[in-house]
Amino acid sequence: MAADETTEGTECPRRGRPRLRRTIAGNPESRCYKPCCCPELEGQGISLQPDEIELIRLIDLEGLEQEEAAEKLGVSRKTAWRDLHEARRKIADALVNGKGIEMAGCTKAAEGRCPKCPR
Repeated sequence: MAADETTEGTECPRRGRPRLRRTIAGNPESRCYKPCCCPELEGQGISLQPDEIELIRLIDLEGLEQEEAAEKLGVSRKTAWRDLHEARRKIADALVNGKGIEMAGCTKAAEGRCPKCPR
């Protein structure tokens, strides 16, 4: 890359093994959550990946063990553990700091139908 080129706005390529396709159940319509009492924080938020949401559902809502949830997703137990803890960290950040939560892959926003997500 030339010295005069900027990398602003581009993501670093993912290192390591490529991600395996996860088995995720359902596709809920509501994919964005935002506190309505903090308009000064407009635009600030976190983004959860579909596999992180599925792990939260399987482990925290359905009460499965991490090993069982990992098997349902088709990943290793260590990958499930890492993704679960990352999802919980993101959710805690949003709750404590009053940030919005957006689900990556929001079908309404992608289609331009989400009234809360102008894209």
